[in-house]
Amino acid sequence: MADNLKLKGSQDRSRINMHEDYEVRYWTHKFGVPKHQLQDAIDKVGNSSKAVEQFLGKESKLDPRS
Repeated sequence: MADNLKLKGSQDRSRINMHEDYEVRYWTHKFGVPKHQLQDAIDKVGNSSKAVEQFLGKESKLDPRS
């Protein structure tokens, strides 16, 4: 089943889904990295947005709450 784009709660921000183009665009913009670097980070630490952010050593650019 596809993601419901109208439901954007904390669960949507806690995991990165590389199979959804809009999520890939969001996370690459947020972390300021290309898609291949985002995928590499996920391959190494999993799809938790917090783990990926720590791995990349980046501060969030868009939403300081996430």
